[in-house]
Amino acid sequence: MPQNYTPEFKKKMIRLHEEEGRSYKSITAEYGVSKASVSKWCNEFSKECQKKAQNDTNIPNEMETMKENFRLRKELEEMKKENLFLKKVAAFFAKEIN
Repeated sequence: MPQNYTPEFKKKMIRLHEEEGRSYKSITAEYGVSKASVSKWCNEFSKECQKKAQNDTNIPNEMETMKENFRLRKELEEMKKENLFLKKVAAFFAKEIN
C-alpha cells in the first residue's frame, strides 16, 4: 500500500543521507521507509538542485552545500581526534621530562 510522505519528511530523509552521511540501510531501519523511496527522493532533489543552479548561477546549489557540510563535519571530527592525540602526547612527554 503506497504511503504519502510530507515534503518536510522527504527533505529530512535527504538531509540524513546527503548531509549527515547516513546510509540508506540505516535510514530505512530507523524510519521504516523503503530504500527505493529514499534513493528516488535524493535523485529527484539532486536533479532539482541542478536545474536551479543552471537557471541562476548566483545561488549556491543546495545539494553541493549539503555535501560540503558533510565533508567539513568529517574533517572537523578528524581534527578533533588529532588534537586529542596531541594533547595526550604532550602530557606524556611533560611527565617524562619532570
